[in-house]
Amino acid sequence: MLNFAVGPVQSSDAVREIGQEQVPYFRTPEFSELMFENERLVKDFAGAEENARVVFLTGSGTAAMEAAVMNVFTEKDKVLVVNGGSFGHRFAELCALHEVPYTEIRLNYGEPLTEEKLWSYGEGGYTGFLVNVHETSTGVHYDMEMISRFCREKGLFLVVDAVSSFLADPFEMKKLGVHVMLTGSQKALACPPGISLVVLSAEAVKRVNENKTKCMYLDLKSALKNGERGQTPFTPAVGILRQIHTRLLEIEKAGGVESEIARIRSLAEDFRKKIQGLPFEIFSPSMSNALTPLHPLNSSAHEIFVTLKDEYGIWICPNGGELADRVFRVGHLGALTPEDNTRLVEAMKDMQRRGLL
Repeated sequence: MLNFAVGPVQSSDAVREIGQEQVPYFRTPEFSELMFENERLVKDFAGAEENARVVFLTGSGTAAMEAAVMNVFTEKDKVLVVNGGSFGHRFAELCALHEVPYTEIRLNYGEPLTEEKLWSYGEGGYTGFLVNVHETSTGVHYDMEMISRFCREKGLFLVVDAVSSFLADPFEMKKLGVHVMLTGSQKALACPPGISLVVLSAEAVKRVNENKTKCMYLDLKSALKNGERGQTPFTPAVGILRQIHTRLLEIEKAGGVESEIARIRSLAEDFRKKIQGLPFEIFSPSMSNALTPLHPLNSSAHEIFVTLKDEYGIWICPNGGELADRVFRVGHLGALTPEDNTRLVEAMKDMQRRGLL
C-alpha cells in the first residue's frame, strides 16, 4: 500500500529497521543520553529558546492537548479557542472538561481566521489562546504571525497545536512568542503513532510548576522532573523514542528543519500541479505544506477513498461527519516522492476514465 494519509505516514528504512529490533531496557545512562539528544534536536527544530524543555508523553496528540490544557490553565483563566474543525472543537471540549473558562472563535469549515475576526475578541479580558495552527480536518493553516501579534499585544499565554504542521511549515516558537507547542510522532517525524511531544518555554515551565494538576499520568511537573535525568515518570514507548532519535538525526544530517520543510513543500507543490484538470476544488484558500484538502465536484469523497484503497492499493485521508462525502485529504508527509504523486494522480485519472470521478 502507498500511504498518502496525514498520519501515520510512511517511514524511512532506517526508522523501520529500529522497529524490528528488540526493545531494550531503558533505565540506563545510554537511554538517558538518547533522550537528552532528542530534547536538544526538537528544541532546535522548533526554534525554541535555550532554556525551553521538551516532554515526551506516551499517548496520541490528544494526550498532549489535554496535558497542555490541564497543566497551564486553571479556573482563574479565560481562554480563547479557535474552533474551525474537529481539532479546534477538541480544545473546546478539553477546556469544558477541566473547567477552564473559554470562548470559541467559531469558523466555518475551510474558513481562514481573518484579522478583523480575531480582533473582534480583543477586549474580552482573556488570559490565554489555544489554536491548532493547522486544522488537519479541513486543511486550513492559520496565520501564526497575525495570531502572534494579537497575543503579544493582549498579553495572552499562547498554546499551539502544531501536530501536523511541525517540520512541514516554518514555525519558530521564540520568534512567535509561543509558550507551548505540541506535536506527535506519526506526522512529519514519520514514526509510528504513540508519542506526543510538548515543548515548553521557560515561562510555561514556571506556570506548570506553580499549578496543581489532578492527574498522575499527564502531570507535566513529574515529567519535567524526570526529564532532568533523561527519563520519563512511567514506562514510555521505548521503541518509538528510539525511532524518533533516528529520525531527528536523519533530518539533521539532511540539512535540518529548513531542508525538511523545503522537501515537503516541493512534494505539495508537485502534487497540486499534477492534479490540475481533475474535477476537484481546493477546499481551503489557506493551506499547509502538510496536506492538500480536496472537494470532488462530481462524486463522493468517501467513495474515492474506498476505491483508491480497495482497487489501487493507495491510502488517502478520508473525513468523518459532515465532511465525509465532501472532502478528502492528500498528505505530503513522510517517505514520499514525486513518483509516488504521479502514481496517485494516474490512479485518479483512471478513475475519471471509468466514470468514477
